[in-house]
Amino acid sequence: MRDARSPLLSYAHLSGLLARCGRAGDLRLGAALHAVVAKNPAHFHLFPARADLCHVLAAWNSLVAMYARCGRRLDAARVFDEMRVRDSVSWNSLLAAFSASVPDALALLRRMLRESPGVGACDTATLTTVLSACARADGGAGTAPLAAVHGLAVSCGLGAGVPVGNALMTAYFECGSPVSAKRVFGAMAERNVITWTAMVSGMARAERYRESLSLFRRMRRAVDANSATYSSSLLACAGSLAAREGQQIHGLVVKAGFETDLHVESGLMDVYSKCGLMEDALRVFRSCRDPDEVFLTVILGGFAQNGLEDKAFELFAEMVGIGIVIDANMVSAVLGAFGASAPFALGKQIHALVIKKCFLGNTYVCNGLINMYSKCGELEESIEVFDGMPRKNTVSWNSIIAAFARHGHGSEVFRIFESMKADGIKPTDVTFLSLLHGCSHVGSAKKGLEILNSMSSQYGIHPRVEHYACVVDMLGRSGLLDDAKAFIEDGPFKDNPLLWQALMGACSFHKNSEVGKYAAERLLILAPDCTAAYVLLSNIYSSEGRWDDRARIMKRMRELGLKKDTGKSWIELQKEVRSFVISTSHRNSADANDVLLQLSAVSSDQEDLAESNAL
Repeated sequence: MRDARSPLLSYAHLSGLLARCGRAGDLRLGAALHAVVAKNPAHFHLFPARADLCHVLAAWNSLVAMYARCGRRLDAARVFDEMRVRDSVSWNSLLAAFSASVPDALALLRRMLRESPGVGACDTATLTTVLSACARADGGAGTAPLAAVHGLAVSCGLGAGVPVGNALMTAYFECGSPVSAKRVFGAMAERNVITWTAMVSGMARAERYRESLSLFRRMRRAVDANSATYSSSLLACAGSLAAREGQQIHGLVVKAGFETDLHVESGLMDVYSKCGLMEDALRVFRSCRDPDEVFLTVILGGFAQNGLEDKAFELFAEMVGIGIVIDANMVSAVLGAFGASAPFALGKQIHALVIKKCFLGNTYVCNGLINMYSKCGELEESIEVFDGMPRKNTVSWNSIIAAFARHGHGSEVFRIFESMKADGIKPTDVTFLSLLHGCSHVGSAKKGLEILNSMSSQYGIHPRVEHYACVVDMLGRSGLLDDAKAFIEDGPFKDNPLLWQALMGACSFHKNSEVGKYAAERLLILAPDCTAAYVLLSNIYSSEGRWDDRARIMKRMRELGLKKDTGKSWIELQKEVRSFVISTSHRNSADANDVLLQLSAVSSDQEDLAESNAL
């Protein structure tokens, strides 16, 4: 039996202690162990002739790895440079220390190949470490460094191996090159569950949803899927609005026993929410035993996206009431549910909660507050939140620009736009939508056309159909109906119903039956079931006193089974929003009378309070 004081056990103990220091981030103890090595040079001296060289080298490698894990890469490099003997583990440990920077990692790899030439100099760990650095760069350095490492892997005969292949695919996806990732996948002789999951996930994140689902089907014939695979396939279903496939995967999830996995449950709720199946999403939510913040945020966002604002508010109030810890993401999600008819009192309460929980430093929460106040008609409050933000991103600027545009302050929109550019923030397509809305309000058609043309010429942004619709609305507001008609027919979206609908609205306002009738005919060809076409055309005929033509249009609507969308008004009464419509039915008249009675009661209470204060 070996003596306890033998060098072999000393080296082994030292290596084990250094490994523990690295995992725990205990730099103080690690540095103390380094001092032990420094004070015993004879015992830890590295020279090729030593019989126990491999054990001494392991201790030095552990020292380099310890500094690397503690984030002290310069100390790791200093220890490495002191080593007269190095192996692949030594190089890999130092590579791990410099893997946060692609240029540093590649420079170290070149040094390794130069100083340690040979077949075994570059191994699987070396390549996966460098590839991880390329993946973390997120495409910032381009694909050229990644392609170079890929070539090195092929030349070393490791490119088709599972670990290196998986790392290559992940790096290519992170660098925005799914085609290259697919090529690597096709060249792999062997694939495991990580390989398949990386492909399913990567294709979904690259918005190649159908390919992702096709790979998932192929995978099920090759290996058993894990929870990460199911989460990735659900991401593809959510992105492609594939409700049927999502329900099928839900069945597979239950069959495989992953229905209680939070990531999988969040994915299921995301699919159902985006496909408009909120009852199914709520059922998944209610079945969760221990929801986390992400899980709660998904269901709140789902209600907001599907126009079920009241449900979002009720659920948020329920969460607060039962003591669930509210985080910034949940607050941001519920603020996204606010529209013009949302209860303003609740919005103010959420703002108070934001202040209480110190969320005003969160950019996303402040963006939500800006939009909430703007949609509730409180522009001054939006400005106050914006001015008080410690950090502003693109969405912050877009939100405040949209707030001014929504409230008809066209000149202020352009002033803020200039401030946005001066702050170094690049405008997005959403920014230009607000700018075009601002042009509509100030009646500056020339300025609006200049802005539309500048999108592609100055900012490299291709206008969408929504931008063209804004221009049509802008020209229509200015009474330039023939110009608006020509703008549609000469543009790339002449077959889009949205543009003709915008033109019809302008024709109805200016009582131009000639252009309006032409727009209506075009709209009905493109969208035969569009109620707006019939309604706007009937309004044009009404404004001109052409009652027979109006009656003919309304009769045609009834024959097609189309109904005009009922307009509604609302009022916030005693912290509750009451909506009502004008109708001749007794029931709706009774509802309106109830509202009026409550308003009278509130007015009476206020008068009584004023009298008592006067007394």
